[in-house]
Amino acid sequence: MDALPLEITPSEVKRRLEAGDRLSLIDVREPFEYAQARIDGSRLAPMRTIPESLPSLEEESEQSTLIVLCHHGMRSLNVVDWLRRQGVEACMSMQGGIDRWSCEIDPAVPRY
Repeated sequence: MDALPLEITPSEVKRRLEAGDRLSLIDVREPFEYAQARIDGSRLAPMRTIPESLPSLEEESEQSTLIVLCHHGMRSLNVVDWLRRQGVEACMSMQGGIDRWSCEIDPAVPRY
């Protein structure tokens, strides 16, 4: 199997969710950011908690592709890079983060 790209666009995430693909949306922002704006079905796992969450993320990645997101896509890209170095291959960063999701996919998600 070919390696997944490091990043995925919000429109591709939406298309794959609608197609029924097994995706887990992992939001690595801080709790106060998640309280302001979130994507339905996403789960909060602040970036600083990722190392302690590694075992559960590894297990989850065996069942579905992890789509990691943040505000603009930088923290999520760092998390995906780190996860891949730990051996978690089934993960991608959502380009542009929740801000791009709000602009392109769901304007009901507040921008901040």
